[in-house]
Amino acid sequence: MPAEKKVTVIALGGNAILQPGQKGTLEEQMRNVAVTCRQLVEMVTSGKYKIVVTHGNGPQVGNILLQNEAGKAVAAPMPLDVCGAESQGLIGYMIQQTLHNLLAAAGRGDIPIATVVTQVVVDKKDPAFQNPSKPVGPFYKEDEAKKLEKEKGYAVREDAGRGWRRVVPSPDPIEIFEKEAIRQLVDARSIVIASGGGGIPVVRENGGLAGVEAVIDKDLAGERLAVDVGARIFLILTDVEQVKLHYRTPEEKALARMTTAEAKRYTAEGHFAKGSMEPKVRAAIRFVEAGGEKAIITSLHRAMDALEGKAGTTITKE
Repeated sequence: MPAEKKVTVIALGGNAILQPGQKGTLEEQMRNVAVTCRQLVEMVTSGKYKIVVTHGNGPQVGNILLQNEAGKAVAAPMPLDVCGAESQGLIGYMIQQTLHNLLAAAGRGDIPIATVVTQVVVDKKDPAFQNPSKPVGPFYKEDEAKKLEKEKGYAVREDAGRGWRRVVPSPDPIEIFEKEAIRQLVDARSIVIASGGGGIPVVRENGGLAGVEAVIDKDLAGERLAVDVGARIFLILTDVEQVKLHYRTPEEKALARMTTAEAKRYTAEGHFAKGSMEPKVRAAIRFVEAGGEKAIITSLHRAMDALEGKAGTTITKE
């Protein structure tokens, strides 16, 4: 009797869809997605894994916001939650079409693939709503930014000498609202693409849901997705092969394994950058402590090797 396939949530980093310095044309993004999807096909055809894919959306939603700004005189601009939904659709389309074509070429075109436009529930009392910190959208001159602050109520902030930008809250994800639909699709042998860009942030209100202007960290949302769909493995793919201590110093040390206790200690010691590796390690800790078998952080090109214990950094309870 064949071994049961392990449900694995794969969190794709931004480089899986758009490389630094590229313009973001459809052709560029489709080429990058093809490289990414070859790794996913290898996982599927190994017969060992049922996969759920999540991804970032920073450049794509940024372009949608720029289009909003440029076209506001002729078409009503959409709020940030709607822009997030748009980006989930366009990235999901690229991944699911490319994945199907590659699977069909490998003789597995029978495998269903679906993108789920995913809402992620957050707490309207989350402290992040009182301290917006995530930059989004175009850069403005200071006077333009101050005008938006006054007229639209935006929070604005100078961004590292590059200009002024809008900043929005980054609340903690509580629940993947479509988790039951995703579980049913996975049980029915579908590959699911979900929670793109950290999901569409929503709050519970008057017995229903309402979208909010916020951005959820994609790695933390990926961990919430992994827990909510009962994944055994949470695989975070980024632009480095292993987590490192003393990064970019003469004492740099790559880690093949970490326990959750060690990961917490290294985080407290300040080894991981706040905007990049720290949320990945925090998401890995959460996943394992919530009952996951293991979390793995590695580069896109070493995904299968990492699943087999030959690359990456594996985080476990003990």
